[in-house]
Amino acid sequence: RWGVVAEGAFREGMKGVVEKILGVARVEKWEFRDEAGEVYGYPSIVEVDVVVRNDIHTLVEVKSSISRGDVLEFWKIGRLYERVTGIKPRLVMISPYVDEKALESATNLGIEVYTQLS
Repeated sequence: RWGVVAEGAFREGMKGVVEKILGVARVEKWEFRDEAGEVYGYPSIVEVDVVVRNDIHTLVEVKSSISRGDVLEFWKIGRLYERVTGIKPRLVMISPYVDEKALESATNLGIEVYTQLS
């Protein structure tokens, strides 16, 4: 529960800094009904934070910890976003703890990871 609250607080802080202080981009939440089950294997709502700056779309996932499964899920969300919008996004994950195998997977899939280990 604490991780969810911390992630939400960080997300709102990031939005405030990016939009209000820096004024360089806009932060939005993208929601899509994935009827084909591309991300989770069954129909579901997919949500992700998107930072848009100079027509560059960056999907951002903030988590208290990142596992290899989290990386694969986020990569699938990125593919879905590209298919639906026609825009290839930059993928960024932020976490204080990232499993070694997760970091390896992220590197192989072209996902940027920001952590205390970076």
